[in-house]
Amino acid sequence: MIVPGCGMTAAGYWKQTKSKGKYLFPGDIMRVVYRGKFMEKFKYFLAEKKLEMDTQLGNKLYTLKWVVYAKQPFGGPKDVIEYLGRYSHKVAISNHRIKEVTDGKVTFSYKDYASGGNQKLMTLTAEEFLRRFCLHILPPGFMKIRHYGFLASRVKQKLRMEQMILGILPPKKEKTDWKILTKTKLGFDVDVCPCCKIGKMIRILSFSANALPLELIIAQLKTKTVNPNP
Repeated sequence: MIVPGCGMTAAGYWKQTKSKGKYLFPGDIMRVVYRGKFMEKFKYFLAEKKLEMDTQLGNKLYTLKWVVYAKQPFGGPKDVIEYLGRYSHKVAISNHRIKEVTDGKVTFSYKDYASGGNQKLMTLTAEEFLRRFCLHILPPGFMKIRHYGFLASRVKQKLRMEQMILGILPPKKEKTDWKILTKTKLGFDVDVCPCCKIGKMIRILSFSANALPLELIIAQLKTKTVNPNP
C-alpha cells in the first residue's frame, strides 16, 4: 500500500500533512492503534474458539509498550514504487525462465537466495507447476491494484487541473517498440531465427485476422475471383 503524504482539500486546494510529507502517522500513535486492533482480533479469535481471556494476560498485553517498526526507505519513494511494481505488474513467472517442457515435466530457472542468489534449475511435474502458478491467481472479485482518494479514476480530471495550477505538467512518454520491450523485459529477440538462433527473421507477408494476404487479394482482383471471406 502506498499512501501519499498530501492531498486536496474539499475546496480543491493542495495540502501536505503537518509533517510536510516526511511521515504519515507519529510512531507513538501507531503503537497504540496497532495494539488496539490486535487485541480486538485476539478477542474475536478467543470467542470463536470458545475461550476466555485470562485477566492477568489481558492486563499485561495492554500495559506493555508495543513496538511498531517504521522507518524511511533507503532509496526513497522511487525505489519503493519500483519494488512494489515487481509484484503488481508482472506474472508469477515469465516465459524466458521456462527452459524445457517434456514428458509431463517443466524445468525452469530460479534464483536461490540461500546460496547467494545463484541461478539454478528446478524440475516439477506439470500438475505441481500449474498448482504453484495458480496460487498467484487472485480470487474472483479481487483486483491487483486499486486507487483511492485523489488518485481514483473519478477525480483524474480534477487532479490534472490541480497539476496545471501548480505548474506540474506530466512528461510525454514515447511509446517503446514492442520488439525492444520483448528483448529487455523477456530476454529474447523476436527477430532472431528460432531454428539457427543466428539469422534474422524478415517479414515478407502480413495480413489481418480472417483476411487474405494483400498480394493474394490483388491477384484475385486481376482475375475477378476475389473471395474476402474464404
